[in-house]
Amino acid sequence: MTRSFTGHIAGLGTTSGTRLVLGHWLTSPFGSFADVMVEEPDGIRTLVAPSAELGEFVASTYTFDQVVVEPVEVVPGPVWRVTTPSLTLSFAVGARHPVALPLRLVPPPVGRSQAWARAVDPLARRLMRGVRTYGSAGNGDRVEWYAARDVHRLRSASARWRGTDLGDLAPVDPPVRFGFGSAPRTPTLTHLTSYVADRAQ
Repeated sequence: MTRSFTGHIAGLGTTSGTRLVLGHWLTSPFGSFADVMVEEPDGIRTLVAPSAELGEFVASTYTFDQVVVEPVEVVPGPVWRVTTPSLTLSFAVGARHPVALPLRLVPPPVGRSQAWARAVDPLARRLMRGVRTYGSAGNGDRVEWYAARDVHRLRSASARWRGTDLGDLAPVDPPVRFGFGSAPRTPTLTHLTSYVADRAQ
């Protein structure tokens, strides 16, 4: 079975050392939803998911030390605002990243294919530190690939996690360790489709 999730991923670091990855999914097998992955400076990885069902699926695809189920509200715009009982996050979207132009030239049927994602994975790793477009997921039981269509840099951000101010916008460094790849080192907002497929038994 192959599941597709279309929407946005925002990846950013903070001067406190905490890194955040927001998934804002407009269409998915679960409907529209948002979740947040948080990695703290000590390496603790937390998933914030809006339901137990989503928490179970995402945690079976990626790796976390804890899962928190609570509402995740997202208001997109020139400045995105994300609110949960544990997290408040806002970030300003900046100019288009240079990699966006070649992405937009790829015909959608080609860009969505697993073969294309595998072929461009080595190039993606060289062009954007931390990025992978294809890899193993779910402890080897699944494969995942990304079909990105647009990428913007982030200009600024502010966040509080469990009552603590996380400081200003910073690179995603060190890379996050939720799955087979990290968000780009440069804080970005990416419009994409993520595909998760079960391996043939």
